[in-house]
Amino acid sequence: MPRYQINWKADITNITNLSPLSVDDYEWIFKFTCTKCHELHDVPVTLKANEVVEMNNSRGTANLIMKCNFCKSEGSVDLEMNTLKPYTIENSGKMQPLIVIEGRGWEPVEWIPTIGFRAEGVESGTVFDEIDLTDLEWCDYDEKAGESVDIMDIQSEVKKAKK
Repeated sequence: MPRYQINWKADITNITNLSPLSVDDYEWIFKFTCTKCHELHDVPVTLKANEVVEMNNSRGTANLIMKCNFCKSEGSVDLEMNTLKPYTIENSGKMQPLIVIEGRGWEPVEWIPTIGFRAEGVESGTVFDEIDLTDLEWCDYDEKAGESVDIMDIQSEVKKAKK
């Protein structure tokens, strides 16, 4: 079963441990291509770890089951939540793994960041909730530390995951 690693990088200042606020409720948004006909799905697709559906003609479950609009093949996608890693200040500006997803019939080609992240102030430990990464940048002020905090230049890539 093909597994895909979502990597990301950002320039972060004075914050660390950037990750989804709620592991179960975060809305992961991806663009997918069908692995059978290689057609790009026409709209981005949202997945949540706590939303599980039963697979047709199987005992298994998945976070997403959908049919290709072009070739009508059905595929499924699973988030491997145990692979989720927070982005840390030590890796600022460097590609780092975010999460691995398993795709049967669907290959992710792009991850689209959105609202629902959290981070901590490096010096103060101040928690910043509901960080919105939709614009691929974010900034605020850490009153305890007396300094600005920001996330800039977010980029991501999808690669085949190592076994």
